[in-house]
This record gives sequence, structure tokens and C-alpha cells, in this order.
Amino acid sequence: MPDKKRVIFILRIIAFFVTLISIIIFPPWDGILLWLAPLPDSVQSQVDDAINHDLAGIIVYVDQTGREPAFYAAGWKDRAGQVPADPHALFKIASISKMYVAVAAVKLIHAGRLSPDDTVADHFPDLVGRLEYADQITLKMLLQHRSGLPNYTDLAAFDWTSPPATVEATLALVLDHPAYAKPDTQYAYCNTNFLLIGKVIDKVLGYSHRDFIRQEILTPHHLKRTFTWLKEAPREDLVSGYHLPYDQDFKEATHVTAAGAMVASAQDVGTFVRALNDGSLLNKEEQRLYTEFYPLGHTGWVLGYQSVARYHADIDTVVIQFVNTTGAESIMITGIIYDRIVKILRNKGS
Repeated sequence: MPDKKRVIFILRIIAFFVTLISIIIFPPWDGILLWLAPLPDSVQSQVDDAINHDLAGIIVYVDQTGREPAFYAAGWKDRAGQVPADPHALFKIASISKMYVAVAAVKLIHAGRLSPDDTVADHFPDLVGRLEYADQITLKMLLQHRSGLPNYTDLAAFDWTSPPATVEATLALVLDHPAYAKPDTQYAYCNTNFLLIGKVIDKVLGYSHRDFIRQEILTPHHLKRTFTWLKEAPREDLVSGYHLPYDQDFKEATHVTAAGAMVASAQDVGTFVRALNDGSLLNKEEQRLYTEFYPLGHTGWVLGYQSVARYHADIDTVVIQFVNTTGAESIMITGIIYDRIVKILRNKGS
């Protein structure tokens, strides 16, 4: 074996054993013990237990067909002010916003104002040479996360504590960066895709996609506790967000792109997810297009805020979960808690 290959082989072996030893010595015990713990008999008990796992606060909304919506909360809305968690409070829903943007895109496709085959270059010829494959990346690829573009939140220049103040400043982070793959060759979740979708919609409409979402989605479905970005939302209603192990409140960190700027209550998100899944939000052809391009449920993450929004067909139930803590083992912990809540609901229905 040549010396260079031998060194690489030895380094890989060392890395494998270091990783294995780390897993054995430093396993995520909190998550493991939570996963193994007996299931409580009520959603509220599980929600109450969540704050024993380094989570500042949690909100859960459950919409089961044939029952009144249920609201659950534990912990803090504002830890510094000792304000208890409020199940009706507003929350940064992060990438759950993408479902609303996808609905807007589908409505414009159905109306003939956009085509899934439109390329980035068709709408923004000035990006040719600045975004690799701009003349080959289509709207459909952007919607399906198959563009091959770099994800702006993964770049060293992106600061979660102080995101760029404009869409153009955010886009500038990825300009002239090479693509990680050729278009439509692989799936990779990418916030840049939805930044561009928002820009395309804005250009086609001649006004902001935010206004279109308000007109076509929020107002008709009476989603009065949903805001298209932080600037619109009443701050006193917004849950504070924390990142372990720090005490800082990240409530004021403002995201401006269509990739994840929206703020909403758990009930409003649940109402939207129910309508998206039961066909009352879109007409038959729009629904077909949406399911071809984008999922019917989503998770969200921005600094200090994690969210899950899903419909569970087997129990005809929408479950929304908001947790105002990120960092450390919180992603794993919140995922386990959500799964346990769904199991409790399934058990109650059996």
C-alpha cells in the first residue's frame, strides 16, 4: 500500500475507534433514559416531564377529529421574567414556513403564472455565472430540494445570532460558491432553495410573497395568529428562545427569507396543517401538485426554537409541538417527546 493511502487508512481506523469509545463513554444518556422510560397515561404528564430535560418551555396542540382541540404547556414563555409557558403564545415556526411558501408557489403554477420548468435564469438572468447551474435549476427542483445549491445556513459567514437583514444580503452569502452537486441528481435540504422561490414569486407577482400568503392562505382560513415575519408579530406575545448552555434570549434574531421567517400560534399552525391534509386549503389539482412537490408535514429549527407540525392519518390527528430551546441534546430530546405524545394519543384511541 502506498504511504499516503496507508496513512489515510490508519487515520480512518483511529477515527472509528475514537468515535466508538466516545459513544461508549459519553452516550446521550438523557435521551436514552427518556426513550426507555415508561409511557405516561396523559399528554399533559409527558409535557410536564419535558422540562426535566433541559428544555426551557414546551407547547403542544392536539386536534383530533370529533374532539375539541387540546392545549398543553409547561415551563417558561420568558425564563428571565418568570412568565409561564402559554399554549396560545406566538412562536418562530422556522422551516414550517416552507409549507406556506410551497402552497403559494402551487397556486401560481395552477393559475399559469409559473411553470415547474421555469429556471432560476429565466427569472434572474443576472445570476448566471454567480449561481452555478442557474440556467438548469428549475422551480420544481427548488421545491423538491434537488437544486444542488449550497445551503446558506451551512456557510461559515452565516450568523444565527444576527442573520442578514435583507434577502439580497442572505443570497450574497452563496454567490460564487460552487454547487455541491449537479441539478436533480440528489436530494439535500437547502434553505437557499426557498429563498429563491420567494424571490421568484415576488417577481412574478410584482409584490411580496408575504402579501400573497396573507391574501390566499391566512385571511380565507382565519389564521389571525399567523404572521409572515417577525416584524409583524406583537413582541409581547412571542415566546423567548434559548440555546444551551447560554442564558441569552434570541427572541429578536430576525429571519427575512422565505426559507423560515414566519411566526404563528400552535393552533394556527394546526389549523393550516389540517386544511392542507384534508384538501380544504387547495382545490383538487392544486392538491395533486402540492403532494408532488412538497411534504404535508414539517419540522422547524432556528436558534432558540424547535417545532414539529404533522398530521397522523391513522388516528386522524394533527399534533403541533413547540420547544423554545436548542443546543446540546435538545433535537433528540424533542423528537423523542413528540413521538411519545403521539404514542399516548394512539393508546387512548385503541
